[in-house]
Amino acid sequence: MKIKFSEKALKETGALVLLAAQGPKLDSTGKHYNKATGGALDQAFKTSNFKGKRGEAVQVLAPSNIGFSRLLVFGLGPAKEVTTISAENVGAAIAAKLLRSGEKFLTVMADTPGGVKTKAGEFASHIAAGLRLRAYHFSKYLTKQPENKKARLEEAIIVTADQAAAGLYAEMDLVIDGVYMTRDLISEPANVVYPKSFATAIKSLEQDGVEVEILGEKELEKIGMGALLAVGQGSDRESYVAIMKWSGGKKGQAPVALIGKGVTFDTGGISLKPGAGMEEMKWDMGGAGIVTGAMRALALRGARANVIGIVGLVENMPSGKAQRPGDVVKSLSGQTIEVINTDAEGRLVLADILWYCQETFKPKVMIDLATLTGAIIVALGRGQYAGFFTSDEGIAKALTKAGEESGDRVWRFPLSDEYDKLINCQIADMKNVGDGANAGSITAAQFLKRFTNDVPWAHIDVAGMVWTLKPGRLWDKGATGYGVRLLDRYVKDNFEG
Repeated sequence: MKIKFSEKALKETGALVLLAAQGPKLDSTGKHYNKATGGALDQAFKTSNFKGKRGEAVQVLAPSNIGFSRLLVFGLGPAKEVTTISAENVGAAIAAKLLRSGEKFLTVMADTPGGVKTKAGEFASHIAAGLRLRAYHFSKYLTKQPENKKARLEEAIIVTADQAAAGLYAEMDLVIDGVYMTRDLISEPANVVYPKSFATAIKSLEQDGVEVEILGEKELEKIGMGALLAVGQGSDRESYVAIMKWSGGKKGQAPVALIGKGVTFDTGGISLKPGAGMEEMKWDMGGAGIVTGAMRALALRGARANVIGIVGLVENMPSGKAQRPGDVVKSLSGQTIEVINTDAEGRLVLADILWYCQETFKPKVMIDLATLTGAIIVALGRGQYAGFFTSDEGIAKALTKAGEESGDRVWRFPLSDEYDKLINCQIADMKNVGDGANAGSITAAQFLKRFTNDVPWAHIDVAGMVWTLKPGRLWDKGATGYGVRLLDRYVKDNFEG
């Protein structure tokens, strides 16, 4: 869908969207169209009991005396409570309502109603961002489109008097390109996105100015990544580590490191998962998908920071070669791990690349993202918050702020010596799970912390955020693209001069 900005409606065709603060309170444009249609909006408000509350919408089909095929009004809620996030939500609601309506052209009258404190340009640009984010639809494998899905929105005109809106949106649009890349990677089936093909997709970032290095199994064996390689040894597909470098900051300045778990399919290995729902495990590479999309976003918008992205790409399969429960593996750090459960594999992948990252690149901070535990879904549900863990108060505050500003929200969980003791082991330096029943997400984070070597670090468990079974605020069913805008905002707020 093409999105353009204009100071006035360009043509009376397709759908027209008006916005109303709670009351409902129409602006002068809304009042104009109400009068032009002989009070059709007043009648619609009365009939549907529309009050302009946040999330409410009313529609008039084939309104008389104007050329638009339909007229819609979306509620903003109380004017003083309107924010950029609520503007995005309205944009997304517009897309959800009209995306498959048969309309191809849309005009949104996006100047802020009276009483809204958000600047008009920011308000309009975030409506556009919400529109584009919610317009994503992964349908490449459908050979026949249902009739109501054939005609889709092709163009949206955002009408605002604030000429700053287009420039503000232009940067958001580049970040959303990164969100789309993440969604594409996560949406693909595991026979299409597997370690080698994922690595190939990452190589495509070179055209955006990202330096990319791919390490195969022979190189990983030489380096000593025994924990990562143990996860992939049951698969016929080779394991890889992909390194992405964006050098937008000062030469020699220590980088920010973004690290992602990329298990392209997770059967659980010998500790085999139940069959029901296993098809969803194509998105177990979600952390790597987020890091890849974030690196693209940072490069496209020319972020003024040095950023390293590292992802471990493996497939966890059961076979005669697969690691067994009870095996002991040696990690790159030299620490040994007893593998109690082969389905707790993502932490083994991250252990080696966390250590490799801090030894090789000397980052000022490391942020890892992983679909690490089902326990985090039990705690936080799906589609609301990702759980995060850190001992660094500065990182905690910065991530929380970035989450609120971007809409990709995070919620902090504890770390402590008492939890750390739960992964102590009799025959190795540690085991890869706790007692199997309690504090699963926390013990997973404690495991990772043992491989950070005191580098400032945070772990974000995104298991409940990368994929949803029902439409959400800014996404349809499926891949959400969560995390890209969180990381982009975090880097922008804290590491760009």
